[in-house]
Amino acid sequence: MTEVLQEYVDSRGVTLRVDRAGGVLRGVKLIGLESLNGRRYRPAALSAAVGLYEGAKVNVNHPKDGPLAPRDYRDRLGVIRQVEFRPDDGLFGNLHFNPKHALAEQLAWDAEHNPRNVGFSHNVLARLLREGEQTVVEAITHVQSVDLVADPAATQGLFEQAASETVTSEPPAVEPVAVNEAAAEIARLNVELQASTEREAELQRRLIVYEAQHARPRSIEPMARLLERRERVDSSTDFARAIKSAR
Repeated sequence: MTEVLQEYVDSRGVTLRVDRAGGVLRGVKLIGLESLNGRRYRPAALSAAVGLYEGAKVNVNHPKDGPLAPRDYRDRLGVIRQVEFRPDDGLFGNLHFNPKHALAEQLAWDAEHNPRNVGFSHNVLARLLREGEQTVVEAITHVQSVDLVADPAATQGLFEQAASETVTSEPPAVEPVAVNEAAAEIARLNVELQASTEREAELQRRLIVYEAQHARPRSIEPMARLLERRERVDSSTDFARAIKSAR
């Protein structure tokens, strides 16, 4: 099944990699092999997602109306580039941000002096399956954005944790995105329904045209009368009703 995921990065800063003038934070961790929500990411899923994260938009704070909601232009901070997959760790990349952004100086200061104040979360569509009691992400199909968030739940900071350190944060007890996941699924189904309706209308039109070209003259008459009346037909249902009235 495909679901909307909003995951937090779990990492600690150990190396200063801030280019203030160029507006780059280098080597930030995007997602690991296991999330703090208890989901496990297949290495193949992350490796295949490198291209999806390349150029991903980075916004400030979470979207107000759900993980897939449109963002205000003022929320945009930068993009993720030079994404790479590290087999034992996950996905890493460089955050290229606008050095003139209102929060650029604060971001650089926090990254240098107190990186635990800032963390990443990502908003993606992913294909999941269950293996026993654990949820496994077998594929990431779409990356909506990567959000830069202050004091995220169970998040330690921007950069990869030191080998000598261990993560002590506990996973959150409740996943806050269940309602957003349902809303995203409803929106996706509505899009599919609209596409199916348009496809049905097109097939109906092609069928009538084909029958009009190849059927007996008498069967062509309703189509001819409909064309003479120049009625507006917006759907397959309207089309069928108009043909019936023209008989």
